Amino acid sequence: MADVSPALVKDLRQRTGAGMMDCKKALTETGGDIEKAVDWLRQKGLAAAEKKAGRTASQGIIGSYIHLGGRIGVLVEVNCETDFVARTDVFQALVRDLAMQIAASSPRYVRREDVPAEVIEKEREILRARTLEEGKSANMVDRIVEGRLEKQFYNAICLEEQPFVKNPDITVGQLVKEHVAKLGENIVVRRFVRFELGEGAGNE
Repeated sequence: MADVSPALVKDLRQRTGAGMMDCKKALTETGGDIEKAVDWLRQKGLAAAEKKAGRTASQGIIGSYIHLGGRIGVLVEVNCETDFVARTDVFQALVRDLAMQIAASSPRYVRREDVPAEVIEKEREILRARTLEEGKSANMVDRIVEGRLEKQFYNAICLEEQPFVKNPDITVGQLVKEHVAKLGENIVVRRFVRFELGEGAGNE
């Protein structure tokens, strides 16, 4: 039986909003593997963030952030279920953090489901050609390419998969889930736009 540390239990609880004993049991059942423990809690219907994910989030705020003396600007729409939560300091701090994340890390999409299939396929072709040039064996190429898509592509261009700039140990998606558990409402990053001074000017 895996020895489950209190820190691991706390981490799982923050990510899922499940009870402490449920988190401990999930980690025990999965040998201390936190990702498998998250899945275990989902399957048992104990992950609070997952329970709330299907609920309508039509309130919220549009946050903004201006960086580098006006050289970079961000607008982001983040939705929750009630105006009450939208007006809380915790929710508004989350929106500011998300706007700062977008300014700093320049994602192109909110989540991987938003990435057009043709963009993924083009990246896959580039990675395949690069991997073959590296001399990797043909039967390993596809596996290496998919691994690089996961580790290098999605977490570079998808906001929710990027490491959170203030705490790289968690992703932005995990940050949002922690706030779902904390505030008790579904939270959805709906859309964003990032402006950078002079961007695209050479194409005019």
